[in-house]
Amino acid sequence: MELTINHYLVLSAILFSIGTAGVLIRRTGIVILMSIELMLNAVNITLVAFSRYQQQVTGEILVFFVMAVAAAEAAVGLAILVVVYHHKKSVDVDEINSLRR
Repeated sequence: MELTINHYLVLSAILFSIGTAGVLIRRTGIVILMSIELMLNAVNITLVAFSRYQQQVTGEILVFFVMAVAAAEAAVGLAILVVVYHHKKSVDVDEINSLRR
């Protein structure tokens, strides 16, 4: 059985759906950040699949930019969560209504 582009697109759609459900359902900041990372990885799979299908490297180059954005998002998001936890003693996003003191 040969893997076609449809297999990769279905996998990407499933991962993106799981990530979206994680963002919408879960209320913990860490889980929301992990779900966003899962959604970005689903986009990466789609970019690489289309890049291989078209025999070009543009999708693979875009993956590096998406990975850089994901790394920056993780660093900034975790830094914000550490500060919020320091002040509020919780990372539950329902309890955090502002970043004011």
